[in-house]
Amino acid sequence: METSAFSLGNRRNEDIALDLMKFIAMTTNYGKIAGPGAGFQGTASVEKPEDFADHLLALYGKCRKAVDGK
Repeated sequence: METSAFSLGNRRNEDIALDLMKFIAMTTNYGKIAGPGAGFQGTASVEKPEDFADHLLALYGKCRKAVDGK
């Protein structure tokens, strides 16, 4: 049986940053547009998939910096 270079307690910074990005995106409803509701709420702009991907990559970069301690 092969053993991995990392034990269960050691995780790469990239994996930790990815989990952090997922957590932030899910808890803040990042990228989701609110549906129509009662009262004046302004107009919601629909974001293109490329723009949404760019924002996610920027968020991941911020999470990497936070995990790396920079």
